Amino acid sequence: MIISRRQFLTYCTASAALLGLDWSGLKTLEKALAASNGPTVVWLSGTACTGCTVSLANRFAAVDPVTDVGDLLINYINLAYHSTLMGAAGDQAVASLKTATAGKFILAVEGGIPTAFGGNTCTVYYDRGKAVTALSAVQSLASRSLANLAIGTCASFGGMAAAKPNPTGVKSLAAATGKPVINIPGCPTHPDWVVGSIALLLSGQAPALDAYGRPAVFFDGAGHNVHEQCPRNGMTEVASFGQVGCLKGLGCHGPETQADCPSRQWNHNTNWCVGANSVCLGCTEKGFPDAFSPFYKR
Repeated sequence: MIISRRQFLTYCTASAALLGLDWSGLKTLEKALAASNGPTVVWLSGTACTGCTVSLANRFAAVDPVTDVGDLLINYINLAYHSTLMGAAGDQAVASLKTATAGKFILAVEGGIPTAFGGNTCTVYYDRGKAVTALSAVQSLASRSLANLAIGTCASFGGMAAAKPNPTGVKSLAAATGKPVINIPGCPTHPDWVVGSIALLLSGQAPALDAYGRPAVFFDGAGHNVHEQCPRNGMTEVASFGQVGCLKGLGCHGPETQADCPSRQWNHNTNWCVGANSVCLGCTEKGFPDAFSPFYKR
């Protein structure tokens, strides 16, 4: 059994409402989601751990009574290509990709893009026996897509994949393509950030972005500073873990990090890093992880 179209429309329009879509925008979104010929989403994976895919699948799996996330994504938001979630493989999968990208499509890229050695350290698929690199694939598709989404910090800024010494020359999606990109960082990214951004795009509205190309509704301003919104803000700094208090002295990067994690939380509003008595690692920021290491201080 899968989620009904009505239930999915309700979920996506609720996400869009949080982003400030007016009634006409919500009706446009509903029409776009219901249309069989609407823009498709093509999801490519470069140098990545697939954590952002797992995060996205985890979000949909909680929408009762979903039991088959692959069917949901393919049939309800028209995710035409995703090497992890789609049932097709080999030539059949590549044929689906070509069909999807012949029309209107949104490109979503998870993972960094290796550029050294001609990009040959990362192959995303084979076309008639020839390896197609992540670099060549994104450079071709990003120039023809309706919008380009960098899913996770690796795609947005290089992230873990581009950490020193970076022998394969991993770059962000924007740097690898030279095209406008909506960055949705996080290690992994929060599924609500992805769904909310796609909902806006399907409604015909481009999300307002902050200085780092991130959707402002999730990342911009003091209202989204992790430290400012942290429930431990104002508490005495603690000297060791296990004590309840501010973790700045132990290496928490909340003051330098923009995201709505304290209010949105993770795993269906169950908890978040600081709530679990760990420091904020700054994973949504440009320069993560190198600029934020070491993660813990004595």
